Amino acid sequence: MMKAVPAAVPVAEPLAYRVILSAGLLSGVLDLTAAFVNSGLRGASPIRVLQFIGSGWLGSVSFNSGLASASLGLISHFLVAFSASAVFYAASRKLDFLTEQAVISGILYGIAVYWFMNLIVVPLSAAPKLKFSVVSMVTGLAIHMVCVGLPIALTIRWYSK
Repeated sequence: MMKAVPAAVPVAEPLAYRVILSAGLLSGVLDLTAAFVNSGLRGASPIRVLQFIGSGWLGSVSFNSGLASASLGLISHFLVAFSASAVFYAASRKLDFLTEQAVISGILYGIAVYWFMNLIVVPLSAAPKLKFSVVSMVTGLAIHMVCVGLPIALTIRWYSK
């Protein structure tokens, strides 16, 4: 009597929302921590950083709105982090090299997110315009490569295995 060979059991892909939530939460926390440290070195409090993010919606009134505008900034920050994670996740379902070469893809994605935020999102927002500085640009690029793009790509690769 021949034994039946069991069929290969396909490995179920994790639910997209779990992957996006994990990547967005990690990148959001890392990016916000970097913003707190970077701004703190220049004398700005974490509340002020969050109010600046909230000023994208409220304009300068955000800086006089206390914890309400800081909360709006926090929610907005994580909305952007989850959105960036969702975009990378969706692209990685079609472009295998994004997970196969996650380090390079993540660094390049961090650069893309930085430029998207600084050339499209911030100029279209009500946030006060900041003076250009090469040091701020280089710092921002480094933070986005290490704290945004890389954790998103590595998290999505980890879930993709």
